[in-house]
Amino acid sequence: MRFDSFLNMFKYYADNGDGVALVYDDGDGKKEIRFSGLIDAVNARKAELAAAGKTSIGIFCSGKKDCIITIFAAVAAKMQVVMLDESLSDKVLAAQIQKADIDMLWADDEETVKDFEQYMNGGVEKDAGRILFFTSGTTSAAKAVVLTEQSLCASAYNGSQKLPLTADDTLLCVLPLSHVFGFVCSLLWGLSCGAKVALGRGTRQLMVDFDYFKPTAVSLVPMLLGFLLKNELLNAELNLILVGAGDCPDSLLEAVAAMGKRVCFGYGLTETSSGVAISVSGDVHAMEICPDDEIKIADDGEILIKAPTCMMQGYYKDDESTAAALKDGWLYSGDLGSFDSDGKLYITGRKKEILVLPTGTKIFLPEYEGAIAKALGNSELAVILLRGKPVLIIRESEDMSEELLTKVASVMRELPQSQRLSQVIFKQDPLPRTPTGKIKRWELQKTEEEKYGNNNEV
Repeated sequence: MRFDSFLNMFKYYADNGDGVALVYDDGDGKKEIRFSGLIDAVNARKAELAAAGKTSIGIFCSGKKDCIITIFAAVAAKMQVVMLDESLSDKVLAAQIQKADIDMLWADDEETVKDFEQYMNGGVEKDAGRILFFTSGTTSAAKAVVLTEQSLCASAYNGSQKLPLTADDTLLCVLPLSHVFGFVCSLLWGLSCGAKVALGRGTRQLMVDFDYFKPTAVSLVPMLLGFLLKNELLNAELNLILVGAGDCPDSLLEAVAAMGKRVCFGYGLTETSSGVAISVSGDVHAMEICPDDEIKIADDGEILIKAPTCMMQGYYKDDESTAAALKDGWLYSGDLGSFDSDGKLYITGRKKEILVLPTGTKIFLPEYEGAIAKALGNSELAVILLRGKPVLIIRESEDMSEELLTKVASVMRELPQSQRLSQVIFKQDPLPRTPTGKIKRWELQKTEEEKYGNNNEV
């Protein structure tokens, strides 16, 4: 079903069976709230927000029932809703609050609100109706993407057309709602199909939540899927796993398939309100385009997307970046892809994951880093450009001996001289990653440039 608002979505299912919308446990046992009850709770919170007279609310997205009700209520009140990731550093959160013109904050606890109130400012125009998600910022500082209730509903519709759920399904919500993949594919996908959405109880309960809620479907990022498989935490009732928000090793996908569970891969961006293509059968890497979307491949292999119902309005207060990304209605994704003879889309890499050396030589990082990771048996690494030359950043391990450097050298010998590493830098701490598990290459780049400089010497 197509819906133009969250409340209309809930009303449809309230009027047609009034099934269970949310299953949750806030600490005093498992409880349920039906679609009619969800409508009542959202409207009550909407009245409270309207009485406050504020225009732009920053919500620390915990994923708990009250958080979800507040998100839907703020949207219904036509506030500007800013989705904040509570796992980020205080410095980053302070900058995001200021950037998004927030004049009201909501969190599960008052202490968090008090800690960040000082960064609020004057708000925005009345009835702005915008929903801001910050990009994960793997290759540059995070931007605030302007989406709407309508674009998110359209994205949920697209997903439901490719992977429909029913009222008999339970979708487990364990991804951060501050990221569009989590919000759409871990929450809205289930609600738009009239399925039950079970709200995960956080990282401390992750080891038992699959057995506790017994979901039939779940959306996961690759790193989380790997953790669940390693610890054998997937419940028997689970029959559909949607993986997205990053490259997924074939070994993980094959492990799921070997368990007799259906695994699908989704491709999308924050700028398109989440998914634009999903694999539904056969080769998990071969994806079908979602109903409302159109994709073409540019001459250099870049994926260009036209998604009129799901496309962002732009980057908040950043016309220059918006103009660079959106041209004549096409989003320049920065991803590389190709179509097979059946029109299925394959992701082949990331355009921004290409290092261009001062000599004009280009290094395609997924292949380059993959070869090093395979030789070392260690994926906690990244390659950046420093002083005009490729440099390997790797987390220290027990094996910091000559053997490690010998293994790296063996990989380098297979490459042209111009593409070989100039330096290996060891880090004691884990490399910085986004909540979806991608290495923050731009952050590493900035840190090392501040230390060593980057004057593009050849």
